[in-house]
Amino acid sequence: MGARRKGREYALQILYLMDIARLDQEKAIRAVLYGAQPEKQIADFSRRLVEGTALVMEKLDGLIQKCAKNWELKRMAALDRNILRLGAFELLHELETPVSVIIDEAVEIAKIFSTDESGKFVNGILDKIKNERQENRKP
Repeated sequence: MGARRKGREYALQILYLMDIARLDQEKAIRAVLYGAQPEKQIADFSRRLVEGTALVMEKLDGLIQKCAKNWELKRMAALDRNILRLGAFELLHELETPVSVIIDEAVEIAKIFSTDESGKFVNGILDKIKNERQENRKP
């Protein structure tokens, strides 16, 4: 498994703790990364993803809600909701990472941590959100 994949998985676990256990960001980061003790580059990548996602969470949630027709954000599985937040953040703010990589990683993480059906669900919504990235890149 690549370092960035591991970083994304840690970021998902942190976001999940923030969402479900209502831990503040630093406590959630410490809870996940302290026990795992990942390499510095993995920990730094995870932290950057979590901090960035948390900073624009309201905007991400609005965008996910808009793209997830007939699905209320609060009724989505918590893992799926946080995979979508993470993927949406990367699509909109990690512009050096190719769209296909971001979506593929999110789908694979959904299959590992949630269900095969979650992979399809995540793929469909992130495929719509990728258009926002393309709109943001136009001169």
